Amino acid sequence: MQLNNKNIEIWSRIGARATFGMVLLELEKKFPNLIVLAADTSTSAGLDRFRKNVTEKYIEVGIAEQNMIGIASGLSSENFKVVTTTFAPFQTMRCCEQIKVHLGYMKRDICMVGLASGIVLGTLGYTHCCIEDISIIRSIPGITILSPADCGETAKAIYAALKHDKPTYIRLTGGSNNPIVYKDDYDFQISKGVKLMDGDDIAIIATGTMVFKSLQAAKELKNKNINCSVTNIHTINPIDKKLIEELAKKSKLIVTVEEHSVQGGLGTAISEINSRIKNSPPQVMIGIPSEYSDAGDYEFLLDKFGLTVEKITNKIKNEFSKKIK
Repeated sequence: MQLNNKNIEIWSRIGARATFGMVLLELEKKFPNLIVLAADTSTSAGLDRFRKNVTEKYIEVGIAEQNMIGIASGLSSENFKVVTTTFAPFQTMRCCEQIKVHLGYMKRDICMVGLASGIVLGTLGYTHCCIEDISIIRSIPGITILSPADCGETAKAIYAALKHDKPTYIRLTGGSNNPIVYKDDYDFQISKGVKLMDGDDIAIIATGTMVFKSLQAAKELKNKNINCSVTNIHTINPIDKKLIEELAKKSKLIVTVEEHSVQGGLGTAISEINSRIKNSPPQVMIGIPSEYSDAGDYEFLLDKFGLTVEKITNKIKNEFSKKIK
């Protein structure tokens, strides 16, 4: 899946969900055994054209997510390449036991795509927000977790997952007009983090929507004579342990940034590695508190939880001055 100026711009404007549908329509020719299952989300997932153009490869299961995983497992057992999709809380939490049995225990080659994860649907309340999915899927052995930084990486993650032949969960965050992280094509490899910026004071490690904001924060911090590296961890499981260890050994402070609960997500995954390193640097986790708050629109909630460029910058600056003396 090659990136170019045209598709990077188009995908950024339409957002990760519509990119997912557009890319699947393009890729179905490369995967003749592809079957897509959706739980009343063909429009929300950008799959309307896919449904109309390749009807034989699309199954609408309705609002029956648990059944969707069971159907997907049966199709996978017959060597179909199966993709399931619905909103992230319903994809991961409503059918958690089915995921455990069919993807974890039985190791079915199913690619689950969680739409609108994080807090982008905050106006609908926490029934439709999903701040726990990384934590939940990480707890089930054997499932690869991909968390793309922008829409170009979403396209690459989908293609990589279809070639992966292992149970996979793709976590899509952000809305339309999604900021661009990758302006040129690059080599996407599952389990290989991408260092986007160099710096030897602080290692900022981010995933999903927070990669772009972390890059902007690092530029602000550089103006304050604080040099930060920024690394995109697009694969949270299995994580790039070697890269994390290298960053820890070279940095005075590790900061993780994610649009997910600080409990059980990227920050926890990094701390599990960092805690085993001799003389490891302190770590600060920036994310969403492990609690349910009032509903609100996306920008309001990002600001409330300190996930704006300004608040990420100030948090890192203050923590660096306190922990590094």
